[in-house]
Amino acid sequence: MRLTIDEYSKHFRMSKEMINSKLRAKKLNYIIENGTTYIIKDSSAVQQKAIAKPKTTVATVFALYQRENKHLKEKIVQLEAKIDKLIDDKEQMLRDERDKIETLYNSKDEQLKNILELINTKLILEQKTQTIHEVETFEIKETPHKNDEKADTHIVELREYLKTLDLKPHQRKVIKKRFLAVYDSDIRVIKQNGKLYLDFSKYDYSDLLEY
Repeated sequence: MRLTIDEYSKHFRMSKEMINSKLRAKKLNYIIENGTTYIIKDSSAVQQKAIAKPKTTVATVFALYQRENKHLKEKIVQLEAKIDKLIDDKEQMLRDERDKIETLYNSKDEQLKNILELINTKLILEQKTQTIHEVETFEIKETPHKNDEKADTHIVELREYLKTLDLKPHQRKVIKKRFLAVYDSDIRVIKQNGKLYLDFSKYDYSDLLEY
């Protein structure tokens, strides 16, 4: 397509001075016929220029602003939702950690209670054992005869009783050590004021007196 300078000026909204300047600078293709200058222009470019560009109005700017504002609000909502989720996750994690600590302390408390109960039970058993082996008051009566041990019903001191038996000193010492060895575990042996006593009315000591 070819256009005169006037047509080109109107179509592309360009001043004639600028068109002439472009012609002198050979920035536009042109031909001269019968003294008239024609500018050669591709028809597709002319058609594109023919389509009027929409003018930017206040309404257009406002609509653009509203769309952008809406987009930003959506972003803010998404960010707030993420922040809320992070806060909830953090709080849940803290609650889980607190529950773990409480469970651990409760477990430790239970273990401590069990240990204290075992210690208390042991102390009670020891007190009972001590009570069994110690006699507060009793009367020492006649020493039983060596041939009539089972008939005697009185409590006698071990050392005095051993003197009545036909034993040698080292044999008495062995028997006394035997009694001392089982004192803590044998309720038949009674201790009072550092001395060992035998109660023939309740117990048989033949296994300990055997030599």
